[in-house]
Amino acid sequence: MATAERQQREAVAELKKSTDSINELRLQNRRLAEDSAQTGNALRRTRQLYTQLTDSYDKLLKNSDRALANKADDYNKVARDLARREAELGELETTLNRSKADIDKLNADLKVREARLAELQQALADKDKAVNDLKAKVSNALLSFKASDLQVKMKDGKVYVSLSEQLLFKSGSTKVDPKGQEALKKLATVLQEQKDVNVVVEGHTDNVPILKGTAGMQDNWDLSVLRATEIARLLSTNGVAPERVTASGRAQYVPVSANDTPANKAMNRRTEIILTPKLDELFQILDSNSSAGNK
Repeated sequence: MATAERQQREAVAELKKSTDSINELRLQNRRLAEDSAQTGNALRRTRQLYTQLTDSYDKLLKNSDRALANKADDYNKVARDLARREAELGELETTLNRSKADIDKLNADLKVREARLAELQQALADKDKAVNDLKAKVSNALLSFKASDLQVKMKDGKVYVSLSEQLLFKSGSTKVDPKGQEALKKLATVLQEQKDVNVVVEGHTDNVPILKGTAGMQDNWDLSVLRATEIARLLSTNGVAPERVTASGRAQYVPVSANDTPANKAMNRRTEIILTPKLDELFQILDSNSSAGNK
């Protein structure tokens, strides 16, 4: 009984609740009906705005696509320029490294050449000193002879000992007089100590032909050669190694004066002993420099 009453009360309450809901819905429906015109107008306006917004969006999207395309083109151009710059930079770095390597090589070559130049300068200085020392020793050894008969001078890195015919020979003779032998002996003493000196004996005459029928001679060539050979023998006899001595005749073809006066002819009738220090070291340096320059 209690249960049935409770159920009835609940049903009544539910009915009332449903009635209230229906009434509320009806009220809302009336309100909706009243607002339908306004809502329709608002909806239409909203749709128009939506359409306008859609059109604007489409336009903006198109413009954005074009802008993006332009930006992409700009980016690609910048990227290409950057790649080109990087390539140019790489080439410049390669060229710079190559130039640095060339400079290093040139500096190394310059140092080698400077060292060779210093070596050559030292060799030339040593050679000049040797020639000066040789001239001084020869001059001191031959001080007792008159300047008109014997002269010692330097020329082209060599020492020239010029001996007059009057000191060495009688006219037309190839035999050295005693006074000439004395001079040659003193010269030989100096040359014995100067083992790195080569000796060239040159015979010279004036332009007067030799007498016809002179034994063993046809002309001044023969006379100059025979006199030079005789002096070379005397130097060798007095201790100068024969392999260091060369004898040659120049006849009348290398005069020191014109053959126009007796005094000038006497000057041309002479024997020149040319002393040349060996230049093996200097030649080696020159050959080394030449070989290096051809590389």
